[in-house]
This record gives sequence, C-alpha cells and structure tokens, in this order.
Amino acid sequence: MEGYAAMRVLITGGAGYIGSFTNRVLMEKGLETVVLDNLATGHRDAVPKGAPFIRADLSEMELLQSAFRSYHFDAVLHFAAYSLVGESVEHPLKYYQNNVAGTVNLLRAMKSAGVRRFVFSSSAALYGNPIEIPIEEEHQVTPINPYGRSKAMIEEILEDCSSAWGLNSVALRYFNAAGASPSGDMGEDHRNETHLIPLVLRAAMGAGQAGEPVRVFGMDYDTPDGTCLRDYIHVVDLAEAHVLALDWMERVGGCTWFNLGNERGFSVREIIHVCEAISGISIPWKPAAKRSGDPAILVASSKKIKRELGWSPRYSEIRDIVRTAWTWHSSHPRGYGD
Repeated sequence: MEGYAAMRVLITGGAGYIGSFTNRVLMEKGLETVVLDNLATGHRDAVPKGAPFIRADLSEMELLQSAFRSYHFDAVLHFAAYSLVGESVEHPLKYYQNNVAGTVNLLRAMKSAGVRRFVFSSSAALYGNPIEIPIEEEHQVTPINPYGRSKAMIEEILEDCSSAWGLNSVALRYFNAAGASPSGDMGEDHRNETHLIPLVLRAAMGAGQAGEPVRVFGMDYDTPDGTCLRDYIHVVDLAEAHVLALDWMERVGGCTWFNLGNERGFSVREIIHVCEAISGISIPWKPAAKRSGDPAILVASSKKIKRELGWSPRYSEIRDIVRTAWTWHSSHPRGYGD
C-alpha cells in the first residue's frame, strides 16, 4: 500500500462501529480520510480528533456534491445504512429509502465528480435461508427480509454502474461483526443494541443488580442445541479487508464481491458460555419467540477473499474476539458516553 499515502478516501457512516475501525486502519496506513455521518446511530467521539468530519445525510444531495467538490476523493467506503433485520420487516420503506435511495445519491455524486472506486458494506443477510453450509459467493441470493433485499439491490446497482460508466467496486458480505480494539479504547456502542455478544456482556455487567436476562430468540432451530448458529468475525479483521479491497481495485479493477467470516459457527448458547468464561460471571438468559427473518445457520466460506486478496483473520478464535469485547464493555459501561 506504499502508493496509497496520497489517497483521499470518503468514509460514509465513519462514526459507526465498523466504519470507525476502518477509518483508524486507513489512517494508520497513511491514507487521508474524511468522515461523513448523520450521527443517527454513530458517535462523534468515534471519529479521531482533527479528522475532517461532515455531518450530513445521504438524502442531502447538495451537501454530498459540495463534499466531493471540496475534497476531490479518490475512493469511497460506504458504511452508512440502517441494519436492524426486525425493524426492516416492520418498516421496509424506511430501509429502501435510506439504504437504496441513499446509495444511489452517493453514486450520483461520485459519477459527477469522476470518482470510480467504491467499497460497499454488504451482508450475509442477502443469502436468506442458505441451502449449503458453508456459504460460498456463488450461492443463490434470496434474502428473506427488507434489510437483506436492500443490500442485494445495491450489489445489482453496482454491477450496472460498472457496465455503464466504469465504476470499480468491491462488495464485502459481512457475517457477524464483533469484538473491539485490543487496547479497549474503541468498541461497539449502539443505542438500540441487537448484537448478541454486547447484549450478553452487558447482562454480565448487570448480573449483580438483578439485570434483565438475555433473551434467546428460538430454541427449536435445526441446530445441535436448538439455537441459531452464526459466524463471528472481529471488527479489526473486517477493517483490514477494506484496505485490501482498495488495493484490488488498483491492481485488478472491475466489480466483485467477497464473503467475510471466520468459517466457523457458534450457537447462541455457546456464545453465552464463552462470555461467562471470559467474564467469570454467570449470565442469566431466558427463551423467547423466534424473530421474523432470522435464518437458522449462517456460516461463511472465505476462500475467495483469502485466495484473491490475501486476507486472513488475526482473530480467528471466538474467545479472543469475546475477550476484546469484554475489555471494551467492562471499561466503558456507557460506551462512548464514558
């Protein structure tokens, strides 16, 4: 990445969980970054002091175009999206408006400014209920909720833009992002938390205060212990993949997509047990009804990104992922509010 020192990258959603970690990795590698975020779910404190920050929404076309005129970006990393599966089922138009229409506005601004490198934050949700495990990129795309459908629609739009005006793009299909910085100074902080590991660790922190038990949604899935299986990938490993995606567009170019996972599945009950082992606290939980749009098993094949981009996870053990999360949550019980 030596030739990238002069590259300037726009990071939409750069005040959010994965975007803020990716921003840090890019800055450490000498790239110049500008963060654009509406702070609906992100945190201003997750953006490094002194880093250019634009508070704007992707629906604000004039502000978008002004940003591209002011900074002359070389590439865009796009994280800004709503991402709650259950909410997307209840409010589909909110998701299509924000995720799909917002991305179209961003691509319009890029086209006008002549910017032709785009890394997209996609999702394993577009695979729906998988037929084969582990899931490879050639698996059929049949999302079962509006959130997943919004990601699938955007990937199709990227293919069309590649054909029409030469956009280079990489869609990174995340499985379950998790973990925090090993130093404990950055981590996951959602106002409406739905991710399992932080929910379980928060329950551990409140266990001595009669806190609410963790709800386990569904106990009769076709899995070894009846609870959902998910593939957890450390947020730092996700961030590193975005740097490799920029390098791929420089070396190869075109339009492609890659899975990002650890290629191992862990059930909800297994995650609770690991969190208990790391925290040393017995964590209360209770069964709850299944959630609409939740597949039983999502486990990645990451062979393609390992082969073509040379990516490999540094945090492949679930205990190491949970340990970094525990360091963050136990030292920042109020997240960035601390």
